[in-house]
Amino acid sequence: MIRILLSGTLVFSAIAAAQSPPAADSLQPPAPMREFRGVWVATVNNIDWPSRRDLPVEAQQAELLAIFDRAASLRMNAIVLQVRTEFDALYNSPFEPWSRFLTGRQGRSPSPEWDPLAFAVEEAHRRGLELHAWINPYRAAYWRDSLVAQNHVAAERSDLLRVYGQFLWVDPGMPDSRALTLRAVQDIVRRYDVDAIHLDDYFYPYPEARDGLTTPFPDAVSYHAYQRSGGQLDLTSWRRENVNRMVRELYATVKAEKPWVKVGISPFGIWRPGHPVTTTAGVDQFEELAADVRKWLHEGWLDYLAPQLYWPVRPPEQSYPVLLRWWTEENLKGREIWPGLALYKLPITGPRKMSADDIVEEIGLTRAQPGARGHLHYNAGVLMRNVERIADRLATLYAQPSLVPAMPWLDSLPPAQPSVLIERDSAGVTSLRFQPGGIDAISAWVVQTRRGGVWTTVILPGAQRSHILNDEAGVDAVSVAAIDRAGNLGPPAILRRPP
Repeated sequence: MIRILLSGTLVFSAIAAAQSPPAADSLQPPAPMREFRGVWVATVNNIDWPSRRDLPVEAQQAELLAIFDRAASLRMNAIVLQVRTEFDALYNSPFEPWSRFLTGRQGRSPSPEWDPLAFAVEEAHRRGLELHAWINPYRAAYWRDSLVAQNHVAAERSDLLRVYGQFLWVDPGMPDSRALTLRAVQDIVRRYDVDAIHLDDYFYPYPEARDGLTTPFPDAVSYHAYQRSGGQLDLTSWRRENVNRMVRELYATVKAEKPWVKVGISPFGIWRPGHPVTTTAGVDQFEELAADVRKWLHEGWLDYLAPQLYWPVRPPEQSYPVLLRWWTEENLKGREIWPGLALYKLPITGPRKMSADDIVEEIGLTRAQPGARGHLHYNAGVLMRNVERIADRLATLYAQPSLVPAMPWLDSLPPAQPSVLIERDSAGVTSLRFQPGGIDAISAWVVQTRRGGVWTTVILPGAQRSHILNDEAGVDAVSVAAIDRAGNLGPPAILRRPP
């Protein structure tokens, strides 16, 4: 339904929102751009946020809002916020202790009390940003001798722990390790309006070496228990099956709670050395991390994959475009591929350094690669410091606003046409006011105006219900359409000024 308020010379009329292909001079607006533009916000060791463990709550909130404001000003559309770093919580968890990276001591509540995840979800959505809750499924302590709270897994379930290098790890071969992570995931999805659950590349730990020899992960107890129960898999196959089961059950857990919540995984960027054939890598994640990422993609146990392609374009042994093409070709279920880009290499020196030119080139290559509709930047701190003017470069690349790509396997039914009112107040300000036309939850609005045959697109947060037409002169048509939680674009309500 479209309502028109006549005031002075402001007159618009409703037209049908046809779904057929538009003619050359049609009033059907162009489809909005679809590109995922995200940034990781790391909290472990206070890498990105909060900058210190002793910050007052007001300063913590101000820092987080500054990151969100920078992302929104650049027309990005997602924040990936680390909320579970070491079986702890940067949210008010009934199961796991407050993170020491937030309050200075594990288990200490914020004072005054606040819930960073609830705050982050609300403020991200207010700015039109998705909020992806990033968790680590197995790391129990970043430093094995760190002080832990009484309700931490190291105090309550020491039987699950394994010491490995500097870390405490819960043993992925113990069923209760998986159950504790699934409990945390279910709690987050149930109580918070997050848009996704996100895992990074830490499954079994990266190999530790001493005197040139790799130290084996100490899981002999759990593996022997598996063998005594009749298990026939060799050690590395058994480890992969442990992780496979966690990924499969995590996906099912999320969908059982809220089917529209996405599951994303950001693994090491190379599945195995030799795949593709020119590729070499120091780590074989299939063998050493027990991460069979290609299987997860083939089985559809995720909604998006963000392989960490933290290399430049030209070295043939780790070539960004070669690896990106390989991942898209392995995407048998048609999930989203959003590669991770290495902003963190801009400030460093030496052979591993990358430049802002590298990042810009990789975004261009990603846009040209069929099957890749977005990217994810690591990390927020580099973006905030505008190292090598990377934020300025991204502002140019992101001049056109963009929606997160739709995921029709989650939900393919578009939301209803909205109800729209256009009016001019006594001060001469022209506004659009709109409401959902049905019961669908709205994640965004696409507002488009036409002047001289050229359409201009603005994407607004789903909670917003009005939009000021700052330059109403010359506008001969206005279109408003809703976007639902799965990214489906509904039929537009189109208003035209009669000639």
